[in-house]
Amino acid sequence: MRNAPTILHLDMDAFYASVEQASKPSLRGKAVIVGGLGPRGVVATASYEARVFGVHSAMPMGQARRLAPNAAYLVPRFGIYRDISDQVMGLLRELSPLVEPLSLDEAFVDLEAGEAAWDERSARLVGAKLRADIRAATGLAGSVGLAASKMLAKIASEEAKPDGLVLIEPGTERALLGPMSVRILPGVGPATGDHLRRAGIHTVEEIAEAGEDELVRLLGKAHGHALHAMALAHDDRPVVAEREAKSVSVEDTYDVDIHDRVRVGMEVQRLADRCVRRLRGAGLSGRTIVLKVRRYDFSTLTRSETLRGPTDDPAVVREAAARLLDSVDTTGGVRLLGVGVSGLADYTQEDLFAQAAGEREQHAREGEGEREGEHEEPAEEREVVPVERRWVAGHDVRHAEYGHGWVQGSGLGRVTVRFETPGSEPGRVRTFRVDDPGLEAADPLPLVEAGSGGPGTVVGSGRSGSSGGSGAGGVVSAGADGGGVGEAPAVSG
Repeated sequence: MRNAPTILHLDMDAFYASVEQASKPSLRGKAVIVGGLGPRGVVATASYEARVFGVHSAMPMGQARRLAPNAAYLVPRFGIYRDISDQVMGLLRELSPLVEPLSLDEAFVDLEAGEAAWDERSARLVGAKLRADIRAATGLAGSVGLAASKMLAKIASEEAKPDGLVLIEPGTERALLGPMSVRILPGVGPATGDHLRRAGIHTVEEIAEAGEDELVRLLGKAHGHALHAMALAHDDRPVVAEREAKSVSVEDTYDVDIHDRVRVGMEVQRLADRCVRRLRGAGLSGRTIVLKVRRYDFSTLTRSETLRGPTDDPAVVREAAARLLDSVDTTGGVRLLGVGVSGLADYTQEDLFAQAAGEREQHAREGEGEREGEHEEPAEEREVVPVERRWVAGHDVRHAEYGHGWVQGSGLGRVTVRFETPGSEPGRVRTFRVDDPGLEAADPLPLVEAGSGGPGTVVGSGRSGSSGGSGAGGVVSAGADGGGVGEAPAVSG
């Protein structure tokens, strides 16, 4: 471990929910829950106002609705989340070449590698400036932890939430960690925590006192050794700038089990195409195609096939996924499907036979279409069946007369829209027919207008004040700014 707190951990506060509050003035200071809204949906993020009711990430959405029935329930908008994440990661890379993203809203930074900080004072200044820069660029709040190791920096950022900064001075780590629950340590989940509790070990200090031999006996050699070292505040893991992707995959969970074998096959083909788009977007190809099927009884099956060489050809991936599906019994129904590609490479060794087969299939489809076209009715004589448009709760729309807004909810042939923008006052609500010709889907608006210091009001968690003050063991905390609160009530989607 180093002698200065020059490893920084940034965690954006309630990221998805905070983006939604920043986008939608009427939701600022209100309970906002983002996730899948179907019967089998789960919470992706809950705002701090929603957490007061006991709602947390990974909770089933049905349970969240029981705990917070009056919250706003929104479907994620991953496009805008990725755009804002790119902005934040860009600010981090200005500090150091060693930035290790853990997710869209979380990353480690080695400040020493970028010569941005070398002691406690310079590290604290960098952390404070970073939080201000993020606020100016995105209008959002992030919590910063600074310490001499990755483990401690992450613990510090947890202590800093929401919207704060905590620095752990080298030499004070044991005193800080000692009284904390064993669950604070990386790798200690519910199962390991229960195992330690049954052995009479509840705190980090009790892990250290138990000794390495006892932990190895309880948890095995690798886990026991690592856990004892962490309890002593020993963590030499470096910040790694690039994490090599091991696989690319996509999956969908269905609100109602799929029993129709043809529908299952179509879903697998659609997932294969999505997976290839993601693969090509990353400039990769892969040799092993993986199919994941979770059946009606929650049993999960995976099947894989390894090709002769890496590919990013959608036809090849579709064919392989279809072959894998042939070996899976889906009679009782399917609740989840996934397609992935592993054995990644940054080049493609073309499968000429599969490629040729794909071309033949395409030509055959075109020929069949031409033959069918010979007997088609004239266009003006064909009956046109309108398809009802689907409006997703929380997503952006634009109306020809009323301008930009977002969907509060839809059903029974109607869609309710609140018309407001990130820099406006809470907007008015109007209801339209789902096929209203003046209403169309729209791209999200920037949270911060060019040249401004933030949206119309300062957006944060809706809470204000210090994030805990000074703690024991040399912990220093910086305070937080308050969040603006809109007056209009939030409506569930």
